[in-house]
Amino acid sequence: MNTMYKYASAWLIGILSFSSFAQETRSFSLEEAKSFALENHLTILNSQHDIEIARQQIVETRGIGLPQVGITGSFNHFINLPVQVVGANFINPSAPEGETISFKAGTDFTSDASLQVNQILFDGSYIIGLKAANFFLNFQKTAANLSNEDIAFNVIQAYEMASVAKSNKTFIDSLVFTTEKLILKQSNYFELGMILKEDMDQLNYSLLTSKSAQTIANINYENSLNMLKLSMGYPIKEALEIVNTPEELMAKSSLSDGEDIYQNIQYQISEQQVQLSKYNVKLNQYKNLPTLNAFFKHTYSAYRNEFNFFANEKWFPQTLWGLSLNIPVFSGLSRYARTAQAKVTLMKNENNLKQLEQSLQFQELQFRNNVRGAKNKLELQEQNVALAKSIYQNEIIKEQIGKGNSITITQKHNQLMMAQSQYIGSMVELFQSQLSLDKLYNKILPNN
Repeated sequence: MNTMYKYASAWLIGILSFSSFAQETRSFSLEEAKSFALENHLTILNSQHDIEIARQQIVETRGIGLPQVGITGSFNHFINLPVQVVGANFINPSAPEGETISFKAGTDFTSDASLQVNQILFDGSYIIGLKAANFFLNFQKTAANLSNEDIAFNVIQAYEMASVAKSNKTFIDSLVFTTEKLILKQSNYFELGMILKEDMDQLNYSLLTSKSAQTIANINYENSLNMLKLSMGYPIKEALEIVNTPEELMAKSSLSDGEDIYQNIQYQISEQQVQLSKYNVKLNQYKNLPTLNAFFKHTYSAYRNEFNFFANEKWFPQTLWGLSLNIPVFSGLSRYARTAQAKVTLMKNENNLKQLEQSLQFQELQFRNNVRGAKNKLELQEQNVALAKSIYQNEIIKEQIGKGNSITITQKHNQLMMAQSQYIGSMVELFQSQLSLDKLYNKILPNN
């Protein structure tokens, strides 16, 4: 019986240990959250697949200029041999003029096997195509960086919102605790008849208001954590905890002057689109040039009246090589039209690049003004919260010594709640404006 008890205890301990391990909460700093997302998010994995596709397209394009080797074979069975008709004097010179004879030509079975090699000697469009394929790989890498930046942007934004929500939750929890502690103390005075029921109702009203705010704060924090999980590509049902406070995040997101808008990833992509358009113009222009190809062919042919191709019968060889020159002369203006379209597309992309440059310059001024304004606003709201908290605590002390009243406490409580709400809004505004400026300067990804 004791042995069974030991086994059962060991089994139970093992199950509880496994359950505890399975429910372990992972903690992430902001940098750790970004690293996790950049390694595990499905969008990142797909962008890597796009890079690999572009790399294989280079191999595909390069292969067009290498020797193209093929082996072909054919087999024919003539159910009815073709009939040839010739003048009778071809066989018999003394035959009357105009008389013809017919005969079946060939054998019932024929077969041949050929080895053929083709090689491009000159094709201007191939040269441009190969350059464009190599450049397209760089374009896909830049596009992958844009995907990485978008994922990192979403992670930072979600992490900052979660950090703010956690800080707000801690503040509301402390406010609820302070209010409950005050009500507990004032309840004794109420039972002794030293304070009015109206005063107790006012305090209970403040407590209910705080608990309502506490419920909202808890929900906001849970929702912000779920949004962070989604942004990271983290399993939604697994627990997650953040470690950075809003103050730490603000210290990390400080920006230096003199950043370059031309480092913006979207601007880099637009520049590369212009270059790809230039390659497209050249590609269509080079299609007007002559092309020169070489070929080599070696064939074995067999002719049989019986199906005995594997017997020791004769196969007839044929070998040849040659050159093929193609000179485009007139295509009904279709090549001209394609080149004209490519040139117009190039002009459009150049205009889009200039327009993007102007937009980035405007955004730079706007975001910097937003950051300065948000910093000033946050500093004022922080002082406002500290002042409202001090006033509220002073009213609590005055109430405890009989020099205050619950109505005033309720007013100061609501004033503190309002100040905290405005402070949270200012903090979110600063985070958003700083993050937008970081993205403008391509400072979101690691090592940027």
